[in-house]
Amino acid sequence: MSTMKTPRRLMLGLLSAGLMALLMSCGGGGGGSASNLGLGTGTAIGDGPSGTGTGSGGDSTGSGTGTGTGGSGDTASNGNTDGSGVGSGGTGVTADAAGIGAADGLGSIILNGLRYDTDTATITIEDATALQIGMSARVAGKVDPDFTRGIATQVVSAAELRGAVSRIDVGTGSFVVMGISVSIDAATVWADANGLASVVDGSLIQVWGLPGAPGTLRATRVQTAPTLTAPLVTGAIQNLDATNRTFMLGQLTVSYGGASFAGIDASSLANGVIVRARGTAAPLGSAFTATKVEGWYAIPVSNGIALQLAGVITDFASRGAFEVLGTPVDATNAQITGGPVGSLGNGVKVEVDGFMSGGVLVVKKLRIRHVPGTGGPASFTLIGAIGSYQSPAYFRVQGQPVDASGPGTVFENGTAANLANGQRVTVVGDRVLDGVLIAQRVTFTTP
Repeated sequence: MSTMKTPRRLMLGLLSAGLMALLMSCGGGGGGSASNLGLGTGTAIGDGPSGTGTGSGGDSTGSGTGTGTGGSGDTASNGNTDGSGVGSGGTGVTADAAGIGAADGLGSIILNGLRYDTDTATITIEDATALQIGMSARVAGKVDPDFTRGIATQVVSAAELRGAVSRIDVGTGSFVVMGISVSIDAATVWADANGLASVVDGSLIQVWGLPGAPGTLRATRVQTAPTLTAPLVTGAIQNLDATNRTFMLGQLTVSYGGASFAGIDASSLANGVIVRARGTAAPLGSAFTATKVEGWYAIPVSNGIALQLAGVITDFASRGAFEVLGTPVDATNAQITGGPVGSLGNGVKVEVDGFMSGGVLVVKKLRIRHVPGTGGPASFTLIGAIGSYQSPAYFRVQGQPVDASGPGTVFENGTAANLANGQRVTVVGDRVLDGVLIAQRVTFTTP
């Protein structure tokens, strides 16, 4: 875990009227248990000395406790049983929110199209030195009623796969790592390659992605020359054998008898639960010895929690009954964009925003991101000041290399001649190749 920011007290004035309305109307619901367990943390928000609070992170059962006091201040602490990282306490009321998906922008963090302010967030990154576009992540905090802005209290990110690649099929956009079948789409970020055709069979790669059906993963970021080498595999548990202490992840049989646990314990293992299994030695055939088993990103289930999920649809029965990341979804009354309603079905990648009710995510907004055989929109956003400027073909924003030299790049409120170190911009692009965001639009902004 390589980076941390220490939460600090916010002035109450930072919260907008719309956010306060949500806080007063959508307080965290009753307790529940999460099928995928993970980390939690707490932070206190208040407007004076009495606006204090404490929170404890989710333990191995995903539980947490929170206390808080405050005059007119709001206290956000982990008072839920789902490890969501926020709760209620003191005299204020908070609205819990969690987002799980892939980072599609930086400038704080943009997850599933929603920008979260991370000024007071605790940020924990594994398997990389910093959060980058395409990395899977979980954000806990608060959002407004329309899912247009949020305030993060916690950001957690880790890779899903690291191991030798095999069965590369450029035509279908698929490959296998550690027994998991991986697929790509137009939104897959290539950290150090120009696409799947550049990947060498048998080489070590690292993948961030979103689990779909058991044994499958949709890659959101691929690194072909990772600095870490210890094997890592993520997926939904199948064929759990508690007696012999084994389970299957895809085609891999994982032995966990000597493993340590984080964010989950051995008694909580069950078929369908998504876990990360880490080891020190590559699999021997289809057998893998785990030295550590981690709970994947916790998906809260308490009533009233605002939840954003990105993933591939499974178990599709109708618009009102399918699953994303193993969570039941009802999109009967959702606003649907990005494609025709009739294209919804198994294998379609979507982003869903809504509120939990009775263990079901009741969706307010659904964005179709990829339809197999058809494709879908991909968009990445950077917000910040230009650095390391060399030319329109190379500069950085939020540490991310950008190429804005293409003939189709549109400039707003300025021209390419205005690009310079320190100039604040918003950059939007549709692909990342060899680690460089190919800009479609550059908008010059003021501080």
